[in-house]
Amino acid sequence: MANQFKFVGVDNNTSGSALNPFGSGNPLVSETYVIKSILVTSEGTPTVTVTNNSITAIKSAALTANTTTELLSQPLVVEGGNTLTIQSSNSNSFDFAVSYLNIKKEITT
Repeated sequence: MANQFKFVGVDNNTSGSALNPFGSGNPLVSETYVIKSILVTSEGTPTVTVTNNSITAIKSAALTANTTTELLSQPLVVEGGNTLTIQSSNSNSFDFAVSYLNIKKEITT
């Protein structure tokens, strides 16, 4: 399979819980994601934390209400078997968009 550029967005999340933009179980062990952009916006003024593998906080930013903010200044690599989550500290309307390259590893048996 070829590598693929992808985009995922969450519109109007009001749960306040940590979300994996790629869904559960992604990236797969045979994949690596190179994240180019994480855009966030909110009605309120949340603090957004990007966490890799549910352990290490990579980026935390206090946002200005109704303003779109880019969280990354450099690409972020998430290897297969790890998890990236994005969470708002409040339950106001919270939107985010992630642009990334999905690198698929060739598995031979």
